[in-house]
Amino acid sequence: MRTRSLLVRWIYGVAVVHLVVGVLLPLCAEMAITEAYRRSIEGFFFGGEAPLAGRALHSWWISLFGPTVQAAAIWMAGLAVIGDQQRNAFAWLMLILGLIVWAPQDMLISARAHCWINLWIDLAAVAVMLPPLLWLCKLDWAITRKEAVL
Repeated sequence: MRTRSLLVRWIYGVAVVHLVVGVLLPLCAEMAITEAYRRSIEGFFFGGEAPLAGRALHSWWISLFGPTVQAAAIWMAGLAVIGDQQRNAFAWLMLILGLIVWAPQDMLISARAHCWINLWIDLAAVAVMLPPLLWLCKLDWAITRKEAVL
């Protein structure tokens, strides 16, 4: 299998993972599986266990974030299809720029709230997405330039 095909499949897989996580967030927001995560954030904002209204609000925000992640996954998949089928460097570039805009802001907001798990998740997302996207952008840009010369 060629490297490009492998990297494109990787990006498709990342989009699918985002979609699945987005679907699961509203379903798992109040489940025991998210308890440690919620408590770590509540500890920062409430100095301990959150009151019931605070916990309900936090669960609501987690649930609300699910559709946002789903939409981002769909956009990501759409750009990946365009990048793949048309060998369109611009599609890969838009995904790269999206990461560059999102990640530092999200990491800073998370760090300010001492929500280190979010920061690590962000770093992992950037690590698994940025290198293949950069490679695909560079490769397809070179192909486009060769075709333009011919």
